[in-house]
Amino acid sequence: MASLSIPGVEDPDETGLSAPVCRTVTPDGDVLLLLPGDSAAARAAAHAQDDELTAVMEITDVAPVSVPHRIRGRAWVAGWLTPVRNGMRTEAAMLLAERHPVGELLGVGEALQPDPAPGPAGRTAWMMLRLEVGEGAVDDLWGAESFEPDDFAAAAPDPLVAHEAELLQHLHAAHSDQVRGLCALLGDQEQRCGLRDRAVPVGLDRFGLRVRFTDAEQRSFDARFDFPEPVRDVAELRRAMHQLFEAAGD
Repeated sequence: MASLSIPGVEDPDETGLSAPVCRTVTPDGDVLLLLPGDSAAARAAAHAQDDELTAVMEITDVAPVSVPHRIRGRAWVAGWLTPVRNGMRTEAAMLLAERHPVGELLGVGEALQPDPAPGPAGRTAWMMLRLEVGEGAVDDLWGAESFEPDDFAAAAPDPLVAHEAELLQHLHAAHSDQVRGLCALLGDQEQRCGLRDRAVPVGLDRFGLRVRFTDAEQRSFDARFDFPEPVRDVAELRRAMHQLFEAAGD
């Protein structure tokens, strides 16, 4: 989930009009956002002078499985907000469409509005905005850290990001006993697992799996199970998971 805030600009619509419909990152490290043209952020960007409109995008990462304390982390990206105009609109719309190929971006022309404007009857006019990153920070299960624009631009998505939600839900629904059995790999912490009623996979990336163990009183702890080596795709993930399960069963 993502929301956009602009100092001094309030969105009177509590339905979340300033929440981007979709977003993506350009090769240069800017963030492209698609918002309703009548949102406060779109209106402010359309009337701002040059690059003077500062904004902060907050991203909340929520575990895609049912578990206590589902928020896995938050990130903040601060910078300067401008409308995407002129010859850049088609390229920007294509980049957004790669990230979000359905819904609003099926009609690319609707996303090319240079300024907030009414759409056809019963339809929303969309506006593309560009957030030039000035600084950012992350606070998640792995710790808290700030980052610079160059680091943000150079970062690559995890190869499992597009499949993580489906994979975690599958592990939870079809392999819950095996996931709980991973306690055998925890060494000195294994005794703590015996007091836990549930084991839910809450995070998955190319480096490993994170499991949350919770008891009937909702006391919990997280354990990280690293793969022997980073995986590059779902096929390698399957092999790595089999290795983890086999090691826990020995």
